[in-house]
Amino acid sequence: MFKHLLLPTDGSAFSEAAARRALQLAKEQEARVTVIHVVPEFHVLSYRTSLMEGTREEFLAHCKAQAQHFIAEIEKVAREEGVPCDSVVASSDHPYEAIAATAEREHCDLIVMASHGRRGLKSLLLGSETQKVLTHSQTPVLVLH
Repeated sequence: MFKHLLLPTDGSAFSEAAARRALQLAKEQEARVTVIHVVPEFHVLSYRTSLMEGTREEFLAHCKAQAQHFIAEIEKVAREEGVPCDSVVASSDHPYEAIAATAEREHCDLIVMASHGRRGLKSLLLGSETQKVLTHSQTPVLVLH
């Protein structure tokens, strides 16, 4: 039924648990997976460069190392399960946009995401990338709690 799953990860325990379950689904469906981690854009918050703590290159290197760490964990489990796995590191201040665009570009037929379970005011203030993906993606989304 499903042949290509997209697994967004933010490195949290929620997304790691969702990825494990998604990899089980992929194995059952004989599907492949693509893991995506979205890093924020680099922004200069001061016009006084003497106040900057790090350079764009340092920021990008840190983000890339963190993304590779998160992705490597999922790739390891994919290898153990015998599931073909690719990875993408995208850069965007709006992760939901990068997730939806990657799903379309990579011809994924299912996005499998975790929900952090925020409700009420916390959900309103912090927002929900999962909710935004549900709203904006043309690709079906499976949300795991």
